[in-house]
Amino acid sequence: MSEAVLETTLEATPSLSPTRPFSAFEWMIALRYLRARRTHGSVSVIAGFSFAGIVLGVAALIVVMSVMNGFRHDFLDKIIGLNGHMFLQGVDTPLTDYEAVTERVSKVPGVSFALPLVEGQALASSPYGSSFTLVRGIREADLKRLPGVGANVRQGTLDGFDGGQGAVVGARLAEHLSLRIGDKITLLAPGGAQTPFGVTPRRKSYDVAATFQVGMSNFDNTFIFLPQAEAQAYFNKDGRADVIEVYVDDPDHMDGMRERIEPALQRPMIDIDWRERDRTFFDALNVERNVMFAILTLIVLVAALNIISGLIMLVQDKAHDIAILRTMGATRGAVMRIFLITGATIGIVGTTFGLLLGLIVAHNVEAIRQGLNWLLGANLFSAEIYYLSQLPSRVEPGDVAAVVAMTLVLSLAATIYPSWRAARLDPVEALRYE
Repeated sequence: MSEAVLETTLEATPSLSPTRPFSAFEWMIALRYLRARRTHGSVSVIAGFSFAGIVLGVAALIVVMSVMNGFRHDFLDKIIGLNGHMFLQGVDTPLTDYEAVTERVSKVPGVSFALPLVEGQALASSPYGSSFTLVRGIREADLKRLPGVGANVRQGTLDGFDGGQGAVVGARLAEHLSLRIGDKITLLAPGGAQTPFGVTPRRKSYDVAATFQVGMSNFDNTFIFLPQAEAQAYFNKDGRADVIEVYVDDPDHMDGMRERIEPALQRPMIDIDWRERDRTFFDALNVERNVMFAILTLIVLVAALNIISGLIMLVQDKAHDIAILRTMGATRGAVMRIFLITGATIGIVGTTFGLLLGLIVAHNVEAIRQGLNWLLGANLFSAEIYYLSQLPSRVEPGDVAAVVAMTLVLSLAATIYPSWRAARLDPVEALRYE
């Protein structure tokens, strides 16, 4: 067909009214282009890989973000469960007025409770082993409402803790020393009696009254709680405490709480909150979370690039069909929308399947880990390495929305250039050699 005849034919074609945007006609043609045909099967293969890439990218992002959120939440919950939100230490003079300070701080609006502690390090031993520990002296009422201990007693009881000389021991430490309720645990600490030969270590045995399990191996394998009066006598700290731990209702707004608490102290004190004490740890978690998000976004980006290449190949393969549509009255806008629908369908459907897959995996990540452990015969999440007894996962709606929005924007943006190129195709050039 000569170019002159073709141009005459196009000019003689009657003017038809354009179709409505995104009409059934445009959807029908767009969805037909996604089906495999013998002549353009490679296009459908590329579309399939693009779809799979988006599904895996979205699912991986949701799972990884949920696990990182779970790590942060569990670490914050468990660390604060034993260490409080703010730590008050005396300056210039020993903290002998700890009861009065604790009472004043407890009355500050926004403070859940405050408790004084006596702290010291000791070597814990039994006939079956020994281990270095952190010993804390605490009152029975405070120990029962301590989030990490009161609700996590595994054996024994906390009742009568103040009246006896029993010790509350971390479950892993008790297991390491082969201790059960009623067994003796011996503590050895420096700073004992003064003799002509120097200071002798202080040594004393206590009955194991209870064991607790927070879920973090470094806590469960390190902490021992003694009655406050007994700890004061054992560490030669009669009548004074080492620190006052403060628990607040909203730990994410510590600056405002510090302004409220400081006037209630009425004495020189050093105040440190959980952000300063564990800043390096939580900053590392945030950095790792952001880096993983950036790395996994590349999966979605590669899938979006596959959409571009697939649509460009589809435009080249369908040049003849596009020219015919144009001669039948289809506008450039209609052609552009057809290819927009084709590419957007891959992105939207892939994002939907990825969202469902990611949510399913994120909500069952611990069961999947246990299944893999059983299948492979290995421990894929050792508590000694990761400090948690199980793999945490916490799905945050904001993170899921960000992943979905980012994927949809990338996949829809990937369709713009191929669709514009299809709309700019000259029917005369496409049919010149037909």
